[in-house]
Amino acid sequence: MIQVSNVGLRYGDRKLFEDVNIKFTPGNCYGLIGANGAGKSTFLKILAGEIEPQEGHVSMGKDERLSVLKQNHFEYDEHTVLDTVIMGNKRLYEVKTEKDAIYMKEDFSDEDGMRAAELEGEFAELNGWEADSEAATLLNGLGIGDEFHYMLMKDLEGSQKVKVLLAQALFGKPDVLLLDEPTNHLDLKAIQWLEEFLINFENTVIVVSHDRHFLNKVCTHIADLDFGKIQLYVGNYDFWYESSQLALKMAQEQNKKKEEKIKELQEFIARFSANASKSKQATSRKKMLDKIELDDIRPSSRKYPFINFQIGREIGNDVLTVDGLTASQDGELLFKDIRFMMNKEDKIALLGNPHAKTALMDILMERREADSGTFKWGVTTSQSYFENDHDKYFTGTEKTLVEWLRQYSPEDETESFLRGFLGRMLFSGEEVKKSPSVLSGGEKVRCMLSKMMLSSANVLLLDEPTNHLDLESIQALNEGLIRFKGAMIFTSHDHQFIQTIANRIIEIQADGSILDKQLTYDEFLEWKDAQGIK
Repeated sequence: MIQVSNVGLRYGDRKLFEDVNIKFTPGNCYGLIGANGAGKSTFLKILAGEIEPQEGHVSMGKDERLSVLKQNHFEYDEHTVLDTVIMGNKRLYEVKTEKDAIYMKEDFSDEDGMRAAELEGEFAELNGWEADSEAATLLNGLGIGDEFHYMLMKDLEGSQKVKVLLAQALFGKPDVLLLDEPTNHLDLKAIQWLEEFLINFENTVIVVSHDRHFLNKVCTHIADLDFGKIQLYVGNYDFWYESSQLALKMAQEQNKKKEEKIKELQEFIARFSANASKSKQATSRKKMLDKIELDDIRPSSRKYPFINFQIGREIGNDVLTVDGLTASQDGELLFKDIRFMMNKEDKIALLGNPHAKTALMDILMERREADSGTFKWGVTTSQSYFENDHDKYFTGTEKTLVEWLRQYSPEDETESFLRGFLGRMLFSGEEVKKSPSVLSGGEKVRCMLSKMMLSSANVLLLDEPTNHLDLESIQALNEGLIRFKGAMIFTSHDHQFIQTIANRIIEIQADGSILDKQLTYDEFLEWKDAQGIK
């Protein structure tokens, strides 16, 4: 259990939090959400004791242990992988190190024997004899095999270090677990393993993540950082999002009778309760949902960009034919002799090696040449491409955002039109006078999406469009692409994004061939599992 009492924090004139009072209790997983810059990571650091609040305090139960996912990937470079994980329980590692040092002594004294006996007792109380086994189990679950356990951290790749530090945070059943973006750089299997681990974790978890599917799977509550306060909501991210939208709708319909609002709320809760899975998280969530009153749900201050792709011309039956395309990079085969036809209703999610996916899109958009093979777009198609690396569009220009966007407008649009367009993408007031070169990663993505919307293309190619976006923009883009009436090829690491948009999956395999199935993402994963395909 961890309790926050009257916590406040300011940076200069900017208020991050004020009078925050909240109790995080065992058995629950809290998803901490808030707009970019709201202070989510800062709040986690306050909980971890890394930052002192200017007002109030944070307290935990006596003898309870808190564990944090470390972000410094070089901190443990001179330690073995197994030791790094065990360091997750600081006291256990200290006891183990001192005990081992005593036994290594050549002149072992009576005093050493007494100290060793004390340490042995504490070591046993801390489940020290199971430490190596538990650490190995965590590492293997995250995809770090036995062959890596006695290697030094400095000899691992970056993505492997991330998994080791995650195992460190999970080690030893901490009473309170703080996780800041734990799914970053994890592969699908590791994310699924982590989901199951947290669903069955019996203590307190507080997690920040941009992965909505992950939040939906593991969270019993959402802690919403808004208006400088933190409001607790029962349920997962989808329930919070839908309830905040419902609250906004109700607020806009002030004259509506309370009985009608209550009926609408009851139907909403019943729908979410009926959709709950059979996991422990969902079962406990359902009981709590049934207790929600009308006043418990509130509209959010969040602003969502308006993302709406309109097609300028109806697409014909002849969309795209790929015939025997082969490509390699730096002597490594990316794909070989791949063939498929794209239909006008297709929303294709590309899976597999990131370099291979980007190469295929670059070839289809004539950004690079294939080693061999051909492709042909239908005469009724027009394409717009969201490139993974789009920084080149924003460098070497001193234009304002309005001038930047005007160059991609097919018609000579007025400044008021372009300002309005940018306003819907959350660039308002003086922000439209910004230079494109000073934009943040998320702002650049919103500009690229604006450029695509102005094109009115009927075929979209998007390579990792959710990178750098906050939850609000991801949600808006997700809904915009679901509504899109044209054809699409896209890549993403966002499970919910793929599942809700794609009706066809093409996976580029390690041998360069493809798996091509007219299935949703979850159906495709089930099919692969049934076929025994990794």
